[in-house]
Amino acid sequence: MNSMKPSVQEIYLQPGEYFWGGENNRVKTLLGSCVAICIWHPRFKIGGMSHCLLPSRGSQGGEQPQAELSGKYVDECLEIFFREMVRAGTRKQDYVVKVFGGGNMFELKDPSGATVGERNIEMLKVVLAREGISIAAQHLGGKGHRNVIFQLWNGDCWVKHADLLLPTGHEET
Repeated sequence: MNSMKPSVQEIYLQPGEYFWGGENNRVKTLLGSCVAICIWHPRFKIGGMSHCLLPSRGSQGGEQPQAELSGKYVDECLEIFFREMVRAGTRKQDYVVKVFGGGNMFELKDPSGATVGERNIEMLKVVLAREGISIAAQHLGGKGHRNVIFQLWNGDCWVKHADLLLPTGHEET
């Protein structure tokens, strides 16, 4: 009667990285304006996590970029995950998806008036909706950073959010 879990491999994602694997993995990352997409199949206990920096590579016309797909971009990383699902012989709709991040770290907006975090959130919601995939849990937007831990043996995600605090003592008189 061995109820002990086999050794767990800890994976720490840097910006632009992603991981796809099985149930003996725990994936961690630290997010600001980036987003983490956690995808998990409850029956097969496989899935992945991303640390995406930007919504897309910026290609026009809807054509796939010539370069290899990259985990740096929300749309491309989701495509990487979709390919892993096909490789595993599973359906996209059978996965549990949880998304985190997209914080406003710098008060910088692009010409459209959106922050990088807001654009990342919008892209992941658009792609998931297009593919008929619902979001089971989310902690998105706001200010500050998030520590995210994703356990592939049970699909649990742990999030610690730290608000971005402005320094005190700089009041105008």
